[in-house]
Amino acid sequence: MTAISERVSEPTEQQDSKRVSQSVFDGSRLRVVLLVDVYDGAQQQFLEAYEEMGKQVSSVPGHVSDQLCQSIENPSQWLITSEWESAPPFLAWVNSEEHVRMVQPMHSCIRDTRSLRFHIVRETGGEAGRAAAGERRLQTSPRIGDGVIRHALTFTVKPGSEKKVAELLANYESPTARVDDTTKLCRTSLFMHGNRVVRAIEVRGDLLAALRHVARQPEIRAVEEAINPYLEQERDFADQESVRVFFTRAALPAVHHVTRGQDDEGAQRQALSYPARPGMGMRLAELLAQHDERVAGDPASPILRSTVFERDDVVVRLIDVRAGLDVDPAAALGLADAAQVSELTTLLDEGAAKKDGDLARLLALARMDLVTDRRSAPDA
Repeated sequence: MTAISERVSEPTEQQDSKRVSQSVFDGSRLRVVLLVDVYDGAQQQFLEAYEEMGKQVSSVPGHVSDQLCQSIENPSQWLITSEWESAPPFLAWVNSEEHVRMVQPMHSCIRDTRSLRFHIVRETGGEAGRAAAGERRLQTSPRIGDGVIRHALTFTVKPGSEKKVAELLANYESPTARVDDTTKLCRTSLFMHGNRVVRAIEVRGDLLAALRHVARQPEIRAVEEAINPYLEQERDFADQESVRVFFTRAALPAVHHVTRGQDDEGAQRQALSYPARPGMGMRLAELLAQHDERVAGDPASPILRSTVFERDDVVVRLIDVRAGLDVDPAAALGLADAAQVSELTTLLDEGAAKKDGDLARLLALARMDLVTDRRSAPDA
């Protein structure tokens, strides 16, 4: 985690905010906001759990400060804010098994939570505040996105069950796309790589509302129940804590998204899984993000858009590409030159890191199998 917090990219001086709509790699400070609804009568228990957690998080690399606030109107509503030197150390911590164990005592007190993460763009204050700001990075310019939130879930299934799981995941009935007046499911792309499943979703509106909407749909519950016996990590749908822990561990956050702002009906959605060495997942994701950002303005590039997901050294790159992966293996893998090939191989596990420069071999190792790719119908 120390290596991650120290190894951040310099902000791009001429960044086209219309291209890079999401990134955790610009080195600016991060503000995390957690809205919590505590059960009536559990406020003291919640406070004690928070104080114990605060003792532990204060020593996490990259952590700057925390505040716990209670609503002046409703004692059941609490707000936790924290500041981090940058996004990568926060993500490394919040996606760790240490964090899963650390927050477990709080969940018996909590009815509902909502987590929001923000890069700090500007701030005001007195002379002392401005001096402190000069020592800490702010996001250099606002990003302009497309209104779509990108997220993924990943889990593994028991070896030997891959074919059966793929059949179940390919043949379920799609849930209703419209969640409410402001939220809609836009696209779901599901891939497998060996016994690992990755489900990438695109949502316009409220991601949490969309995830809860999907979980409640009978057709989704049916397929989740059907694959349950094949999961390597057990989950019990009768136990809400079991389900919560499963989906906490399954979360695969998007750490970078870039688009050329072009649509091509012939573009193919592909996914690549990069087997990172232990502790090297975030650096590997950063390398891929840097490449995709550099080539986003190249009209000759076959990559129309790219999203990099990372968690616990699971690194997945989702791309929309013209003419398939094999036409330009280097571009498909997110590499521009021999130096990048060399650096990439130092970040891969030993089974994939043969330094023979064989991009076709590396592409074959990374290529994921498409199970299903579904788009919702456009609004009338």
